[in-house]
This record gives sequence, C-alpha cells and structure tokens, in this order.
Amino acid sequence: MAAPKSPVRRWRGLLSPLVAVALLGSAMVPLLTPAAAASPAAPAVTAAAPAIVCTSASHPALAAGLARDIQAALRGRSSTVALWVDDPKDGLVCSRNGTAHFDSASVVKVTILGAVLRKALDQHRYLTSTEVSRLRAMITQSDNNAASALRAQLGHAYLQHFLNIAGMKQTSLGPGGYWGLTQITAHDEMLLLRLLLTPNAVLSPASRAYGLSLMAQVISSQRWGVPAGAPTSVVVHVKNGWLPRATHGWRIHSIGGFTWSTGWYSIVVLTQDNPTMAYGVTTIQAIARAVHHDLNPAAKSVLPAATANPAWGTPDERIPALPGIP
Repeated sequence: MAAPKSPVRRWRGLLSPLVAVALLGSAMVPLLTPAAAASPAAPAVTAAAPAIVCTSASHPALAAGLARDIQAALRGRSSTVALWVDDPKDGLVCSRNGTAHFDSASVVKVTILGAVLRKALDQHRYLTSTEVSRLRAMITQSDNNAASALRAQLGHAYLQHFLNIAGMKQTSLGPGGYWGLTQITAHDEMLLLRLLLTPNAVLSPASRAYGLSLMAQVISSQRWGVPAGAPTSVVVHVKNGWLPRATHGWRIHSIGGFTWSTGWYSIVVLTQDNPTMAYGVTTIQAIARAVHHDLNPAAKSVLPAATANPAWGTPDERIPALPGIP
C-alpha cells in the first residue's frame, strides 16, 4: 500500500494557487514621566527612560549608531514606547521595553491569522472559502467582524495552544471576546513575525507565504507606521493597531517585516500614552525612518511617512470600561 501523502506537502500543493493569486495582487508598500516634585532642598528629578539596547557582534558600530538614532527620534515625544528590531543579515538586535505589556488592539489579528493557518495544517485540509474571505478582510482592511468571527471559530483553548507552540509566553489573551485587550510584548511580536519570515515547525512554507501576501496588501490608509522610510526596493508586510482607552490614552502599534529576494528584517513598535492617534503614528514613523536609514544607508528611494487620513481616529474595537483592566 502506498504511503500516505505528507500533510505539509498536501497543504503546500493545495494552497499554492491561493498564494499565487494573493502575490499577484501584492505591492511594495509602504516615556517620558512627569518630573518628580522638587523639594526646597533639591532640584526636580525626571525618571530615566528605558535604555535602547542594540547589539551586533559583526557590526558593533552600526548597533551603537542605531541606538543613538532611535534615541534621537524619541527626543521630546511623550509616548511610552516599546520596540524590537530584528536584522539577521547584520546579526543585529535592538530592543527597548521589550517585555512591557500593551493592549494589543488590531496587531493581534496577525496572531489570529497564524492560528487559523496552523489549525488548517493540524486538520490536514484547505482553508475554507469563508476563512479565505475573513482572513483577507481582517488583515488587509483590519475588519473587526471578520476578526471576531475567526477568533470565535478558533476558541480560547486553540489560540492559547498556538501561543504555546509559537513560544509566545509573554502574551495573554484578552478577556471574553475582547481580542483587542490581548496583552502583548514587543519581544513576542518579534517571535510572531519570525514565524512568518523564516522556516519553522509551526507554519508550512505555503502558509507563511500566504500570510505574508495578505500583510503586503494592506489598504493605503493603514500602511502608516513602520513602513515609513523603508527602501522602495523591498516588499513591506505590515499590520497596525489603534485603540484609545480612559487610561494611557491611545494605544498605537505597528509591526512589519521587510523582505527582498535574499533577506529580511523586522520592526515592532508598540506605544501608549498618546494624546491622539496621529501623535502615536508620528512617534512610530520617526523611529522607523531612523531604523530603515541605518540598515539601508545606500538606498536611493524610500517610502514617505504617511500623512493623516480621514479614517484615522476610529477605534479598532469598541471596548467598554472593564474593572481591573488598566
């Protein structure tokens, strides 16, 4: 009797037409704390901001320069910021507040995407037409109804299973159906992007390609954030999130992978304490421009920073006041 076909091989073959169609449509896209009250005998003291730590065994000067440039980009900004830069080409890692928790807003939709793809692999099946439609709406347009439906289909237990196998130990799922209140860290978002950008045992090559193709087709009004300053020669895969709450103001986040034929790097920036959505976007884009410039000093043409869009300011998810959740 012939040996059964590998589930991964079947998935790759079955999904490849979807990937091809998706790729045809893809395009290259683009803490401060208040000063402590001064006593009569001592001057006011400002709490030290978290350090930006950049390391590279092979390019120490690049790492040191990038840390300085990110710090300069943050100068004068009131946003509370966590970030992670992952650049295997230069052996470079940059982080700040990497384990601090933030309400996820819509960046959690990439986690939902990964979990849907993994569940289809587990069940040795195609994505259904409904899943395809909802995934596209959720990622390319940040559609909340699609996200809620997919989250309900997966269930809390399977989402937690995906976090476990993805190694995302610092991520806690939101209460009830409030996916936007999932607690995320810059470190875990970096791990999530790595699942899409590199070969691994969690997602097949076809599922990774499909997920990345959706993130490359995000609508223009939502391509702000980490794409700012990226070379026009790379493909940008992005997902953003935006959510205001009574405490800590607007949560504005942007995560993205930047790929070309022989390599990739990723940028994660999570922020809160933004007075407006546009303020948070500006903070993220200042950081992104510094990162892209230092990683691509010879780039002749780069993506401009996004300008305010009429769609900005509408929250990702309507979240009522919930006791015990900051």
